[in-house]
Amino acid sequence: MNQNPTKHTKVLIIGSGPAGYTAAVYAARAMLNPILVHGMEPGGQLTTTTDVENYPGFAKVIQGPWLMDQMKDQAKAVGTEMIEDHISSVNFKSKPFEAIGESGKKYTADSIIISTGAQARWLNLESEKKFRGFGVSACATCDGFFFKEKTVAVVGGGNAAVEEAMFLTKFASKVKLIHRRDTLRAEKMLQKKLMDNKKIEIIWDSVVEEIVGDDDPKNVKGLKIKNVKNNNISDLKIDGLFIAIGHDPATQLFKDQLKMDKEGYLITKPDSTETNVPGIFAAGDVKDKIFRQAVTAAGMGCMAALEAEKYLAG
Repeated sequence: MNQNPTKHTKVLIIGSGPAGYTAAVYAARAMLNPILVHGMEPGGQLTTTTDVENYPGFAKVIQGPWLMDQMKDQAKAVGTEMIEDHISSVNFKSKPFEAIGESGKKYTADSIIISTGAQARWLNLESEKKFRGFGVSACATCDGFFFKEKTVAVVGGGNAAVEEAMFLTKFASKVKLIHRRDTLRAEKMLQKKLMDNKKIEIIWDSVVEEIVGDDDPKNVKGLKIKNVKNNNISDLKIDGLFIAIGHDPATQLFKDQLKMDKEGYLITKPDSTETNVPGIFAAGDVKDKIFRQAVTAAGMGCMAALEAEKYLAG
């Protein structure tokens, strides 16, 4: 008997999170019997976000992991088959499309929705891991609100870092931008806005060595920063730290099969989730580096399912 039979589906959804789960809800309700394959830790970036205050429909603060569990249960309830497996290779040249799991299982599909998401890049310091979610964040639009009239620091030098620093001035009384070089990579217009803002101070040629704070309750008190030119270590008093050194979309799997930009984000047609291969759709942070919100990812998941349904009908 074949231990790893092929599983066929009209719609295969790769990746979980607001995009994948919403796509699953819509595909299941369209009677397409979707299969959603998720990794060991389903739910994506929201599972590392504690307080969610900006997802529509909830007047009180909700928890990211709870929201993802609800979406998962909803997708299951309407008929999505959930499989824990890690897709290790895909073949989009064959019809039906093929995906091979680490389990050895082969999935074939008439259409595929990719919602593998992205991960924020971190500094990879022990102290950063310790205070993540307790004063260390990678999302100013998510967490800036908690730092009213406080002093915060942003690490980075590109557009994202400058935008985060500008955004944080709405709440924080002082924002310190820490950059390892002596010039920023950000667009000139953004740089000018930054320089003109009295609340922002730039700390050049510097890297964060350690995040300092209290253990119980956990909160950030300051940083040890090193000047890369003279190796001097100095202390900086802050209440929060935002890391803005970029994101990595989970698209290694699709190299040479789908069109992506130089950062690895999947490219879709305007106002659509369709990739350059008809029948393959991409939704959420795997293709969106501008908004990166749960609600926009969910919206794209809906679009992808509706587009997949139309594609299959055609």
